[in-house]
This record gives sequence, C-alpha cells and structure tokens, in this order.
Amino acid sequence: MNDRRKFLKKAVIGSAAIAGGLGTAAGALSACGANMPEGAQKGKSDANAGWTAVFDEADSTVVLQNGQITLSGKLSFTSGGARWTVARSRDGVTDRYALVDTQGDVQGYLVLITDGEQLKLLFYHRTAQNYAGVLSFTGKIGFPEDGFPCRTVPLAGERVLPLSCGRTDSVLNDSLFSPSGDLALQIKAARLSLATESGGAYLFSMQGGIEEPSEAEWTFRVERNYFKSRYVPYYHPIDRKRCPKAPTGWMSWNTYFDKATAADNLNEAKIGQKYLQPFGCEFWSIESWQGNSDQLPVSDFYNMNLEVNRKQFPGGMKKLADDIRALGFRPGLWVPPFGTGNHEFYREHSNWFLHYSDGTPIRSWNGQYTLDPTVVEAREHLKKMFDIASHQWGYEFFKIDGMSGRSHGLSAHLYERPEVRACFKDPSCPNPFELCIKAFREGIGDDRVFLACQGHTSGAEVLYADAARLGADIVHPNEPVKWSNVLNQGRCLINQVFTHNIVMIADPDTLLVRDLPTEEARTSATVVALPGQLTFFGDKLAGLSEQQFKILQQTLPVPSVLPVNLYPVFSMLPVWNLRVRHEYLGDYNVVALFNWEDHAQPVSVTAEELGVDTGKDYIGYEFWTEQATGIERLEASWRLSVEVPAHGVRVVALHGKANRPQWVGSDRHITQTAMEVNEWTYSGNHDISGNIRLTGSFPLTMRLNIPQGWKFSQVICKDAACTAKEEPGNLLALNFLAQETANAQFNISFHND
Repeated sequence: MNDRRKFLKKAVIGSAAIAGGLGTAAGALSACGANMPEGAQKGKSDANAGWTAVFDEADSTVVLQNGQITLSGKLSFTSGGARWTVARSRDGVTDRYALVDTQGDVQGYLVLITDGEQLKLLFYHRTAQNYAGVLSFTGKIGFPEDGFPCRTVPLAGERVLPLSCGRTDSVLNDSLFSPSGDLALQIKAARLSLATESGGAYLFSMQGGIEEPSEAEWTFRVERNYFKSRYVPYYHPIDRKRCPKAPTGWMSWNTYFDKATAADNLNEAKIGQKYLQPFGCEFWSIESWQGNSDQLPVSDFYNMNLEVNRKQFPGGMKKLADDIRALGFRPGLWVPPFGTGNHEFYREHSNWFLHYSDGTPIRSWNGQYTLDPTVVEAREHLKKMFDIASHQWGYEFFKIDGMSGRSHGLSAHLYERPEVRACFKDPSCPNPFELCIKAFREGIGDDRVFLACQGHTSGAEVLYADAARLGADIVHPNEPVKWSNVLNQGRCLINQVFTHNIVMIADPDTLLVRDLPTEEARTSATVVALPGQLTFFGDKLAGLSEQQFKILQQTLPVPSVLPVNLYPVFSMLPVWNLRVRHEYLGDYNVVALFNWEDHAQPVSVTAEELGVDTGKDYIGYEFWTEQATGIERLEASWRLSVEVPAHGVRVVALHGKANRPQWVGSDRHITQTAMEVNEWTYSGNHDISGNIRLTGSFPLTMRLNIPQGWKFSQVICKDAACTAKEEPGNLLALNFLAQETANAQFNISFHND
C-alpha cells in the first residue's frame, strides 16, 4: 500500500501542470457528499477549488477531483476488437498519456486540459495514423448527498418536459445538481450515461470514437452558483423544516370572489373535512376579509390595519381561525399589504406612503395609497401586523398578494420605476421591495408558510417565501373558469418549472372543476398534479358530483417532484414525462400527452424523446380512461401514440414488460406514483403479497398486467373488502374498500394457463 501511495503522489495531475506535477489526491472518495453542518451552504468552501487528477498506470484508472466532487474510473481503448492500454507518456512529454496497441506501440494520445473549473479530456491519433477506435471511461462520481441527475444544456426541438419523483435517471441527463450548494457538475461527452447508486453516489460511463472529432473531446465543468449566476440572483434553497412538502388546501376567491362570509368558509370546510381532508388537504385559507373588502377593486380594501369586515366576519378573524382548526384544518389568510384604501389610516400615517413631487398619493393595485418601504416605522408596522395575525389570531399560511406579477401596478414593478424611486424617503435604497418581504417574514415567523402571489424566482422573494404563484388568476372576477385560463396554467408552469421545488414551490392557482367540461377539468388537474405543485381548490364544494370530487381527490397528497431540465422553456410542450422510482415497484415513466388544440388529434412521443431504453418492450396503462395502451414498434425502437380529445390529456404509465403479473397503475393519484403501495412481494412462482393504504369509505382500484401463460386464481384481503375483475388488454382490476382509513394486507394468487 505504501508503494502505491508513493506512485499516486508522483502521478498527480495538478490544475496548473496536467501530468507529472506534484500534489495530492485532494481527499478520499469516502469523504465526498458527506453531510454538512446544519444550515451550511455546501460548496462555499470550494470557491477557489480547481481540478486535480491522479492516474494509476497499473490499471489505467484515474481520479478527477474538484472540491466535493470526485470522478474515479477506468480508461480503456478498443480498436478492431482488441483492447489497447492507456499508459503514461513514453517520450518525455509530461502533459499527455499514450494509447498503446497490442504490439506495445504508441498509436495515439490522451490529454487532460484544465482551465479553472473546466477540465477537457481530448484523445487523438498519432500523426499519420488512421484507425477506428473507441475510448471508454467508466466509474463512480461522488457528489453532495442532496444532488440529483438533471440536464443543463437545452436540446434542439424539445417536445418533452421531464420531471422526476425519487432518485431517477435518464439517458438524456448531462449534469448533477445540488440544491443546498447551488452546485452543478456538467459533463459533455459522447454516449454519456449517469445512473444513481445512492444519495451522493452515481455510476457513469462515456464512450467516444477517436475518428469522430465531436466524440473525441469530453468536458467536465463545475459550476458554482448555477442558478444564482443565471436566473435566481437571490438564490436560497427551500426551508424544508418550515415547508417539507407542497401545501394543499382550499380558498374562497375563485368562486365567491369578494362576497364570502365566515359562514360560507366554514360550511365549505365541513364538506372538505369529509371529502378532501382524508386525502391530505391541509389548509383552509380566507380571502377578502378586510374592512371595505366586500366590493372590488382591491385598492379600496383596508389592507394595512387589520380592520375586519364585520358584515361578513362578525366574530372576527381569531374566532374563524379557531373554528377552522377545530375542523382539522390549518387556517390561512390572504393579505395584499403594499398599500391601503383606508383614508383615515392614510391621514394618520401619510408619511408612510409614496407621493409624487406635487404631493399626489401614488396609487397601485394594492391601494389608493402605496406603502414606502424605506420608512422604518412603516416596516415595523407591517411586522407587528403580521405578528398579530400569526401569533394572536393563529393563522399558519399567508398568501401575500400584489408582489412581482407582470403589471406595473404590482409592487416590485412599481418600486423599480425611476419616477417612483425618486419619491422614496430614501431614494438610494437598492431594493425597497425586499425590505417589505423581509418584514413580512419577520412578522409571521419562521414556522409559518409564506406564499408569494405573484412571486418571481428572479427576485428577492426566494429569500423569504416558500411558494410562488406563477401566473394570472385562473378566473376573472364573477366569471367561470375558461379554457384560455387552463391553457395559461400550463404555459406558466412550463416556462417556470425549472426552479420549482428547489427555491420555491410552484403555485398554479386553484384547481376548479365545476364549470369545466370533463376533458378540460382533467387537463387542469394534470397540469396541477403531475409536477407536484402547491394544490389548492376553489370550487363551491356543495353540489360537486362524485366524479368531480374524485378528480380533486386524485391530486392529493402532493408527491415530491423535481424538474429535470434546469433552464426555462417557452413553447407549449405537448408531452410531460414524470420518471418514478418506487421502493417496491421499481422504475417507470408516467407520460402525460396534452392536446392544447381545439380539435382531436393523436399525440405521440418516441422512446428517444423520453430518454428510455429503445430496445426494451413496454406496456402502458392510461389513467383517465382506465385502459391498456399499446406501443407502436418502429425499426429499432418504439413510439407511444394516443388519440387525445380537444383540450384533453391522456396520462400513460409505462412499465418495462415483465414475464409475470405486474402492477401497472391505479385510480388513486394522477401521478401514478403508487403512493398507496406500502409493500409488494413476489412469493414463490404464482403469488403476490402486499400492503396497501386505503382511505376510509373511498374505493380504490389498482390494475395488474397479466401476461400470456398466467391466470388469476383469487385475492384475499385483510381489513378490507376486495373484488377482482378481468378486463380487456390483459388487465386485472382489483377493487379495495375499507370502512376506516388504514393499511390492508392482501395476497393475490395465479396459476399457469
């Protein structure tokens, strides 16, 4: 071992001199991805780190290291079916390696070139030589434990929005990303494969042809502050202690608008307690409660002094919060606190507000009088106001409105305008908007959920808020939801999902099903649910049909979903691909095929576009129609193609085909993440035993694919009723029903046909 260490020390490749330089291996593999101290930002200590490399000629292995990141693997070169050797230079040139053929002659070279955080691996023929050959590099990557595989370089003509639930992989991935440190490792190499081994450990392989210039140069680049330097200048990862999952709930605005009363909210909550709470609905949020808030516009509302509209909320807001909590929900509150329509409050505190040079108050969407955040007393008032609402009234979720948005009437836009900036008490303040949202967070406390409406990840909201409304309201006041609103839901998600669940949780606005045709309601539910967004409902619950309630229930609870492509996209992608890794059911894809058009049409996607094995056989199950879906075979691959109605969507779970009965889907959740499956075991040759989570009094149907040669015998279920039915497409439907919410054990038996 001592001799080996001496050799490695001599063979270190430093960041200044590639080969033969003196240095150290800069840390052992076992140290990579170790947990950092509480609250630490991983990667900060590596600010001046660069690439080092260690080459071992005995077995052609190389260790590349840059701070916390390590790639260790074996280099090999094959030509004409023969395996050549990768060796140290034999001609005194210390900054390259040799490709040595089976006769012991040097026929080519390999060079490592470092440039700060970038390392290039280049291989080429010796002068005058001309032969085909493939260089391979396979091994392991050590990376921060919270990292995940992703893509950071856009693909030409992208049609698919990739998403991930669990530690999943795709042949299209080219990077690893760590949210805690805003740290990316980007790899550009021909025929690259990244596969997750465990948290912080990945397997990799890459191959390139020496005769192909585009394949004979590989690049490894560490990018610190990946989001901060590009899209999120105030980068801060989500506080998972405060907001461990996407919030779920109900709010009144999109049905009641400015007319909801305390009684209306509680009546809805009683219905929600029965039909939504058992599935994971958590918050009940109150809107339009302020003084003078019973009639639009919002600029007339009394938004800055906690005066309550006693006509609609006669018992006050603390009592309402207590009543909501008594029903099992956490109370939430809507506030647009950047201004007020209260003339008396303005007269008492006129110096807290913005005025043009002639003394005219500056109006905004938030108020007849707009707050000046550079006034210390005004900010202290905001903190006190939110402290009362949070800790005295007892509200736990705050939807703070009037933030960035897309209109000059909203706060961030207004505060940035030169003619308004000149009116601040302190015109030199670089970002008055941030002063406001900092005061909000300090007031509500670190144990409350803060939704920024509309919040932008490009602004300071990410430092203080947990979630952000992406687009405009799903409805206009006193109008029903329309297809154009649903289309906007999808559009906003597509172009902003790349930061979702990393810096803030995306909020698509409420899911409404009452006034939409069934296909459009399914589309809206899929837009909300598949990416794992904040999920709030806004319909009048009384009178919803069983089918409509089921759509709402099928979005709860929200699974943890991450974006895979970490860059914005601005086209209406027709295919969304959620890659799932389940503890018992393995890896599979859930593919949403959207028809954004006004006429029915087939929507298709290829195996290559999905980033899955092109030669493998797959089976499909469609969620909304509950039917088996065929796969079209191409010459060397396959394609999924489904006829989709106008404004509709089809959600297909794709599984690699097995030679035994296998789970292919259920009606429990749109994402098909099998969150209800607690255990799944194949026992012997013909039995499946498992455990399933059932919600009391609500039936659940799961479906199995039964291949040729197998025949269903019976199902036995403890603690629940269960029936079985064979369906077209080799499907077996198992229907479970329990009286109470509980786990149920089951056993399914088969025999040979």
